[in-house]
Amino acid sequence: MLFRQFFDDVSSTYTYLVADEETREAVLIDSVFEKHTRDAALIRELGLKLVVSLDTHCHADHVTGAWRLKAELGTRIGLSAVYCAKNVDMPPSHGDTVRVGACSLEVRATPGHTQGCLSFVTADRTKVFTGDALLVRGTGRTDFQLGDPRRLFRSIRQELF
Repeated sequence: MLFRQFFDDVSSTYTYLVADEETREAVLIDSVFEKHTRDAALIRELGLKLVVSLDTHCHADHVTGAWRLKAELGTRIGLSAVYCAKNVDMPPSHGDTVRVGACSLEVRATPGHTQGCLSFVTADRTKVFTGDALLVRGTGRTDFQLGDPRRLFRSIRQELF
């Protein structure tokens, strides 16, 4: 598995690239609108085919780069159906599996930060991409966009721990 992590200082967003080294299929998790050029250039440089751009959640202070990646690279967009966003190609749900070559990500619903939060767990369980559901030494806010601290606590305990 090829793995890269990026950080955007302005939005405080981590973006993750996961790819199958043999098939060169890839997934990008939590892309940032303003970092579209960086992401597309890296995908081309590494000779990858971006199969899907996934977002763990959405809200006003993070604008996804998924639509720009779709326009430029032809990738599919994955976002929880809870958000009712238009032009989403694959709305992953709890229990689904997202496959890129021999790599797979298990989809887990982890609402609480926002109502539509999803986390993605690698098949070998060595990595989990939680968006803002779980942070290092903390969690995302629960005081807007139908956030709920009790629901987030249950999500973390039942789905991530």
